[in-house]
Amino acid sequence: MRIHIVARKVKLTQPIKDFIEARLAKLTEFVDNIVWAQVIVSVEKKIHSAEVIVHAGHQTMKAAGESDELYPAIDKAMTKMESQVKKYKEKFSEHRGPSSSEMSEFSTLVGPQVVFSVVKNVPIKPMNREEAVKEMEKLGFNFWMFVERDSKQVQVVFRRLDSTYGLLLPVKK
Repeated sequence: MRIHIVARKVKLTQPIKDFIEARLAKLTEFVDNIVWAQVIVSVEKKIHSAEVIVHAGHQTMKAAGESDELYPAIDKAMTKMESQVKKYKEKFSEHRGPSSSEMSEFSTLVGPQVVFSVVKNVPIKPMNREEAVKEMEKLGFNFWMFVERDSKQVQVVFRRLDSTYGLLLPVKK
């Protein structure tokens, strides 16, 4: 995480810097994908203010706090930021589906169930790639298995979502 601290009308001392960095490090307990953070501390007519901006994932969060002294102002802003980061984490985790451990428990209880609705015996005849595409289109399929005329190798031609064609070539490992 990149940290940028700006001080306006305040001398930025090492203890203030350490305090800010410690509070920002606390945020990584909740979310680990924080890209950068910016903290702006300032004084205006004896009122200390702190503004915290954090960018995590595709979200930018902002919090501010004011007080008669600098440390409580930073503390208020960081407390607000912690609640925003927690809310972001909850929102992010709710949209992700069940965890892998939950899925593994489910799959062991139910087990994978594969059902074949159609089984066809198709004679494989030697042809080139273009002939295989024509055969596939003629029959209305999304893929077609054939034996390549020159190499005598089984190949699969398929239609991609962008209306182009793909070719699967078997490789031994």
